Amino acid sequence: MKKVLVTGGTGFIGKALINELLIHGFDVIVSTRKKASLISTDVEQIEVGSLLPTTNWSQALKNVGVVIHLAGHVHKMPGSSLDSREDFNIINTLSTLNLVRQSIDAKVKRFIFISTIGVNGIENSSPFVETDLVNPQSNYAKSKYKAEQGLLDLAAKTTMDTVIVRPPIVYGPKVKANFALLLKWEYKHVPLPFGWVNNQRSLIALDNLVSFIMCCIDHPKAINELFLISDNEDVSTSELLQKVSKAFGQKDLLIPIPVSWMRFAAKLVGKSDVANRLLGSLRVDSSKARKLLGWKPVITMDEQLQKTVDEYLNEKTV
Repeated sequence: MKKVLVTGGTGFIGKALINELLIHGFDVIVSTRKKASLISTDVEQIEVGSLLPTTNWSQALKNVGVVIHLAGHVHKMPGSSLDSREDFNIINTLSTLNLVRQSIDAKVKRFIFISTIGVNGIENSSPFVETDLVNPQSNYAKSKYKAEQGLLDLAAKTTMDTVIVRPPIVYGPKVKANFALLLKWEYKHVPLPFGWVNNQRSLIALDNLVSFIMCCIDHPKAINELFLISDNEDVSTSELLQKVSKAFGQKDLLIPIPVSWMRFAAKLVGKSDVANRLLGSLRVDSSKARKLLGWKPVITMDEQLQKTVDEYLNEKTV
């Protein structure tokens, strides 16, 4: 169990996880498309090429006790001749299950799959729990759910343990995508129309997600379990922006605009999915992780946001 294969090790979550694994004395293998110079020399890199249903994992899986599968496809690939649904199916479902089969053949003891809270749905009025019926809406979430089901079906016939983790939005130093855009807005002190947004959203700090994954590596009570995970600090979009402004050391500029107006405008320009993330509620009940595994967050939201902003400012001055 001391030899761990991490897929997606060059990504936002992967880099942080690898650092923590090394601190705790694990032998770490990272699968890459091609050799990456940004990965620690203490990590063994195995070039496997692109994540495909035909990828050969035999060298990367040699003597590995635990696989942590982070790699996946979130956005439609530019220039792809396939439609979005097929892109996601090939990379997130079929390629994942190819890795699962080869992990079983290689006698891997535990397979930790990082899925998404999107499997549960995109909005809720009461917090999602592990026993809820699934309701994946996007092609991304649907492909992740199919991978979950395939993993469970394959592992059920073997002695390989599984752990499935569904995190919400992850934030932390060097965060990308929409959260990075939020940082850019706050850095430039742009007035934002979220003063009347009173939703509730769960997030997970990068440090907390990494801590939880570490807990799942060898915890006996994590065997064959599904976990929804969060910071346990739900905030509205306006509260989150206020916290980010505070981390930048400035006063927020939030303009009170009716939420219905913003949803209507987003629909007109084909951005209803973005509006749902900014205006809708999505809460996660992570009490199972705390009660069953004894896990608790290692950092507060304010602390992680300050680390995130400090790193952002540092990059601006380099």
